Amino acid sequence: MTDNVISTHSPNENTTSVLTLNNFSSRTYLTEKKQLGDDYNPKDYRDQVKGQSSVGAFMHLLKGSLGFGILSMPMAFYNGGLLFSMIATLIVGFLCAHCVHILVKTSQDICRNNKIAALSFSETTEKVFEGGPKCLRAWSVFAKRFVDGGLMATYFAAACVYMVFIATSFHDVINYDSGLNWDVRIYIAFTVIPCLLIGQIRNLKWLVPFSALANILIVVTFGIVLYYLFREPLVFSDKPLVARIEQIPLYFATAIFAMEGIGSVMPIENAMQKPQQFLGCPGVLNTAMILVTIFYSVIGFLGYARFGSEVRGSITLNLVEGTPLADIAKLLIAVASLFAYGLVFYVPMDTLWKNVSHKINEKNHNIAQILIRTVIILISGVVATVIPNLEPFISLVGAIFLSLLGFLVPSVCETVYLWPNRLGFWKWKLFKNFLLSTFALCALIAGSVASINEIIKIYR
Repeated sequence: MTDNVISTHSPNENTTSVLTLNNFSSRTYLTEKKQLGDDYNPKDYRDQVKGQSSVGAFMHLLKGSLGFGILSMPMAFYNGGLLFSMIATLIVGFLCAHCVHILVKTSQDICRNNKIAALSFSETTEKVFEGGPKCLRAWSVFAKRFVDGGLMATYFAAACVYMVFIATSFHDVINYDSGLNWDVRIYIAFTVIPCLLIGQIRNLKWLVPFSALANILIVVTFGIVLYYLFREPLVFSDKPLVARIEQIPLYFATAIFAMEGIGSVMPIENAMQKPQQFLGCPGVLNTAMILVTIFYSVIGFLGYARFGSEVRGSITLNLVEGTPLADIAKLLIAVASLFAYGLVFYVPMDTLWKNVSHKINEKNHNIAQILIRTVIILISGVVATVIPNLEPFISLVGAIFLSLLGFLVPSVCETVYLWPNRLGFWKWKLFKNFLLSTFALCALIAGSVASINEIIKIYR
């Protein structure tokens, strides 16, 4: 895909602006504006013709947070207990929304101050450190590379999880109904084929129909799951209100993986025609996160109450095998996850391509993208085949990567950007961000240890 260059004014005009937009990805949209005053507004330099609408952004953001992760919430509740998990899910949902808000707000402020149309997650981090205290400026390049590396690791790992989940869903339905005895690894190999196709989509706007359809399928699946949950009386008496202390880290690791969509936020916001509608009230962010938190709380609570300790990595895998409605639910969520794979894969590929495209001859960009995407998807398929167990993989990805990117990096960025005189009354934002960073590190350490122990138990 070649870049699209949008209008350049003549040298005689007061304003000279060049906006390079690479398929509305999260690359830097460099803009030079020569004029007096501070009335620069990044939205004036977004593509108003091909840019993404607020509805499209809402669909993508909802899909980024409301994937098959919603159906893994009963497993999170199993590791947290009924009461603890309900309260903790509301808190985690609020914290996820808050961290996204401060990241986007910081990025928009930097864009306005530096007269830049848009910045990616990593570029925002780099600019924050460049303009921060002198002792931190030398770390700007490292900060950018850390975020880029974390994003790629997070979403490539998530892509493996998606492959495992899609394959497991088809495995359970087809094997039971047809009498086949194929290993789940065979289904993973078949799953790689459609992933190779949808993984070639490079324009975020072209993924909107897939996200919209995936959201519809998830809602239908959501309805079917609720039917099964209420078909028989729910039993609460044998479910602990608070789980054993050693299980709590697994709750946070799973919940963070399920609810956190920090990596897809900046590409979505950068592609919007009207980025000012992303934040605010009600705003794209607040609307999407309220719905996400409600759905996650309901499915997690009811799913655990219904299936208890038998709950699996996705609640659809607990539905009665062989019944038409249960099979429909499993197939619908598998197809929805396949459609969502495009957005999951878009984020790390966009980051990777920005870091390697300059090393490749421009006339070979198209074939290079095809080859790179194909190789990475094939490698993901191999990884998924080697580790086809869903539950500990979900927890480990959430514990290691999303704890850092979702909570630590946004809180550090806001602190450095506002340092030292804009941290609020009695520097309350400094204390708030210190608590967020502490929470992220605790979730990282405890969640990783618990997840690795679970993996050791399974393969022992």
